[in-house]
Amino acid sequence: MKLLKSAVVATTLALSLGSFSATADTCLGMACMYNRMTPIEGIEATLGQVAEALNAIQVRNSGGAADSGKAGDDVIISNIKDALKLSKEINANDKLDRNRNRANDYLKKARAAVQEGDLTKATEDLKEAERRFSDLKGMIDLTQADRVSQQTNLLNRIMDTPDKAAGARK
Repeated sequence: MKLLKSAVVATTLALSLGSFSATADTCLGMACMYNRMTPIEGIEATLGQVAEALNAIQVRNSGGAADSGKAGDDVIISNIKDALKLSKEINANDKLDRNRNRANDYLKKARAAVQEGDLTKATEDLKEAERRFSDLKGMIDLTQADRVSQQTNLLNRIMDTPDKAAGARK
């Protein structure tokens, strides 16, 4: 009987551990909440939404849209909100995050301008946001100079890699 209990416990333990390892491919926790795409894909998706908002403003200004007034504004505002949501996917380093937040400020200004009815100001802010999001592509990879300035002498001692340029300021 004691052998049977041990066998049941061992089998249950093995099956439960196996089920956890089978679900290891799924993403758990807050770290996976936003990062469903790479930073480049996030930038491209955000730029796409900004372009759709600019296109909606252009259609609205040309008078070709059947939905004018509040309905037209709602389409533009929803495109800007989608761009703000997609910009949360852009996460590579602190420098990129600061500049992403600055670009988001222009999206927020454009949304406020649309709500006030000032489409020319909204267009200017959207074009500036588009430029700033495009500039983020060049900030994704750290340059070698950035990597050297981020190294410290303590890190080099831990890794046992002598580097005289580590931590040097220019």
